[in-house]
Amino acid sequence: MSSFNDFGLSSAMRSNLDQLGFARPTEIQAKALAPGLAGKDVIAMARTGSGKTAAFGISLVERLNPRLFAVQALVLCPTRELADQVAKAIRELARARDNIKVLTLCGGVAIGPQIGSLSHGAHIVVGTPGRIQDHLRKQTLSLARLKTVVLDEADRMLDMGFQEAMEGILSQTPSSRQTMMFSATWPAPIRELSKQYQKSPIDVRAEEVGDNPDIEELFYEVSPQSKSDAIVALLSQRQPESCIVFCTTKQQCDEMAQELGERGFSALPLHGDLEQRERDSVLVRFGNQSCSILVATDVAARGLDIKSLPLVINAEPARDPEVHTHRIGRTGRAGEQGHAVTFCTPAQGHKISRIESERGRSVAWGDTEALLATPLRPVTPAMRTLCIAGGRKDKVRPGDVMGALTGEAGLPGGAVGKIDLFDHQCFVAVDKSLAAKALSRLESGKVKGRKIRVRYA
Repeated sequence: MSSFNDFGLSSAMRSNLDQLGFARPTEIQAKALAPGLAGKDVIAMARTGSGKTAAFGISLVERLNPRLFAVQALVLCPTRELADQVAKAIRELARARDNIKVLTLCGGVAIGPQIGSLSHGAHIVVGTPGRIQDHLRKQTLSLARLKTVVLDEADRMLDMGFQEAMEGILSQTPSSRQTMMFSATWPAPIRELSKQYQKSPIDVRAEEVGDNPDIEELFYEVSPQSKSDAIVALLSQRQPESCIVFCTTKQQCDEMAQELGERGFSALPLHGDLEQRERDSVLVRFGNQSCSILVATDVAARGLDIKSLPLVINAEPARDPEVHTHRIGRTGRAGEQGHAVTFCTPAQGHKISRIESERGRSVAWGDTEALLATPLRPVTPAMRTLCIAGGRKDKVRPGDVMGALTGEAGLPGGAVGKIDLFDHQCFVAVDKSLAAKALSRLESGKVKGRKIRVRYA
């Protein structure tokens, strides 16, 4: 299938896809759309960034009955961030139909407003397993009319301990439902879940999960004692505006972020022990270039919507080649040149051998001694983030914040960066050299005609 015209889509959907800039199907879309539209079960292997949301989102929207105001499709996601992204993408696809309601149900926020939204009905629900279970227990969510359930990043949901929740949710859906599973890796528990809950699924694998010609990859052998020094040397050498450092455990993330900070780098940890507000703050600061380095576990980093990432560092090899491919696949996207560097100790050499065996060729090794001789040059972020105590629910809009900063605060428009709105707070990036001025002026001034508390994030 080389065109969206080949799938028998409605003219409204084809027109909408043109407007959204969908020129031609990606590999996963070309392979998964037809069985999805036909109502068949699908088990698909595809990495983040391959277009998988549209691969199931288009068929969800096309198969809806808008006149039936009941939950007809459920998409389960491992994190709130991914659920928000998926819901946003489905809403865009749903412009092709009239009056389609897409609702997001995730933890980390009050359940009361969600119950209120559910009472008004929805066609598609996107949510995290824990919160979906909460609503099923309270009987505020009914899946009696469900046509399709999608498990997005199913492997990650298993990694996060959601297997029991997923099975509990699936057991409360009609046996006639369509079940679609999308996963970046292919572990045995995924295959077992498929056997239990799918009927003769169409097996779809996107070959593009393999080598990416836009990624330059290098490996270094280091002693356990010199690993941190090597990472600092690499960051000093490459000077990336943004970079993810992958660690295996939450403790390693905290320790690495702290050590990088002590050496003058702007680094924040991201792992499952963070509260949702902390996680939001970390991701906002990384996304708006107020922080250069994200130190993350594999579980925490999946599903992040990061547009440009010039460098990925593996502080140690991933547990298997598939996870390694997923890690490095975060860079080198949208035609940009990416760089991926992996550090390993002599005792971890077998993991690199597995990568070589999987690829059928040797990896490229760097000169560790030369790298360690690199002088220390910390990367300094260009921006600093202010947190304003007002958000969507307080009727604050990005234009209000921009107006306050460029008006009363007197900042030039070019000094104001990304503005991120949440329900009750707003984050705005400003040029680092003008951050103190912006904070002082906002503290003494007003946003949308009223005094609002502001602080550094």
